[in-house]
Amino acid sequence: MTEEDWSERIRTVLRAPETGPTMRRFFVNTIFDSTFVILGILIASAFGPDPNVRIVIATIITSSVALGISTGVSVHEAETMEQALRMKEMERAMLRSLEDTRIGRTSQLTILIISGVNFLAPLVAGLITLTPFLILGEGGVRTAAIISVGLAMLILFVVGAMMGRSGGRNPWKQGGRMAIAGIGAFIICYWIESLL
Repeated sequence: MTEEDWSERIRTVLRAPETGPTMRRFFVNTIFDSTFVILGILIASAFGPDPNVRIVIATIITSSVALGISTGVSVHEAETMEQALRMKEMERAMLRSLEDTRIGRTSQLTILIISGVNFLAPLVAGLITLTPFLILGEGGVRTAAIISVGLAMLILFVVGAMMGRSGGRNPWKQGGRMAIAGIGAFIICYWIESLL
């Protein structure tokens, strides 16, 4: 199969009416969850009594990869089931198997694209929030942690604004709600950490 054939198949998948909303829904949920997990990691490792930049970096990277694999696999399984049900409905209507047809191949590619995007969401959140630690290093762990929390809030705001825009709601208000949820989670978790 040529590169042009692949790009045409990908365009076909992305033009399908259910692909965009499904990708967006999974991506938003995953990046939202990942950002909250990273906030918890920051509180426990960077705001603790003896912060270590290596531990912070390693924990964010490993957690982001683990979340990516977990959500990528779970979305792959869920989409495989959904696509199989759709294919069976079409096969019943057309009275023939669609397994080795263009429709069948497009269905398989849809599963891969949606689960791949979902796999990348935690990595994106991890990379953004990790950047201050990579730049400031061992001497600036607390400063990097504060900047990283700000970046996490920015991620939540942007994701919320995207949700608001795609849902026909006020993007500023939706983004603000997401950021406020993040601030609330940070305060609660920081308080819990201070009790331990």
